[in-house]
Amino acid sequence: MHRRPLLTRAVLLAWAATAGIAAPAFAADPFPSKPVTLVVPFAPGGNLDVVARTVAPALERALGQPVIVDNRAGAGGAIGAGYVARGDADGHLLLVTTPNAVAVLPRMAKTPYQLSSFQAVGLAATTPLVVVVRNTSRFKDVAALLAEARAKPGRVSAGHAGPGTTNHVATLQLETAAKIELNAVPYKGSAPALVDLIGGQTDMVVDQLTSSATHIQSGAVRALAVMSRDRDPALPGVPTLRESGLADFEATTATGILAPAKTPAATVALLNAALRKALAEDAVKARLAQLGSPARPSSVEEWQRLLQQEDGRAAALAQAGKLQSEP
Repeated sequence: MHRRPLLTRAVLLAWAATAGIAAPAFAADPFPSKPVTLVVPFAPGGNLDVVARTVAPALERALGQPVIVDNRAGAGGAIGAGYVARGDADGHLLLVTTPNAVAVLPRMAKTPYQLSSFQAVGLAATTPLVVVVRNTSRFKDVAALLAEARAKPGRVSAGHAGPGTTNHVATLQLETAAKIELNAVPYKGSAPALVDLIGGQTDMVVDQLTSSATHIQSGAVRALAVMSRDRDPALPGVPTLRESGLADFEATTATGILAPAKTPAATVALLNAALRKALAEDAVKARLAQLGSPARPSSVEEWQRLLQQEDGRAAALAQAGKLQSEP
């Protein structure tokens, strides 16, 4: 039986070189030498979980080792992120995250890590954010939601995936742009937030399209608006917040992979090459596009720059008093 050849170390480094990635000398211990774990710091079913589980089989084929997805939810992503930050810096333990969990959250709470605790590996996908309500909601459109929020400050409840997450920051952006006050309700990920929305415990949720798509398609929830600059091809009939009167509003989620700080440069280069190889598979690209979270391969340096930019924005928000701890 013909078997597809695995991506060897030599091929990986050659592939990395063509992608403009430096190929430093090999570490003493070969990589990968055992299963690789992708830690998702939120509950199953959310955006990060969906992206991780879509990419994992292709990454396994590229690395020639099992790739395991491990959900470690809680504290807005701090539990899973802290677990990876304390892990061995050998490339076998990785974090699937947005910039917020490692750049924003440490400015809101005492976390066992800082951005400097991690080494960038590469981007995986970008995802638009959406404002969703349950199908029987009294809000027929964004205008109705904003009108009630202005008339009754703090009465409209807005679920999000946890303090410091992209969803939380986008909720703060919405409050500022629309000059409203929402009753923000944190959860341990998008999935439990959506469960409560469908059950009638909250009025709206700011979420990634990736994790909301199934519920939108089933009719359990309705998308009132997308938060991206332009309408999303997956939801062509749903207006942007810009179209709803909030000029210049834009919010999206970048999903990428981090390793513990001090992971050898050669290992990082191999991981980046393997990730880009995985994201180039037609089935992976098609599945991510279908989920509304298109593949977004990058260099190590590009992902690192994005993280640093988010860290700078978080510092400015913290200084302005916009980022505060939640109960």
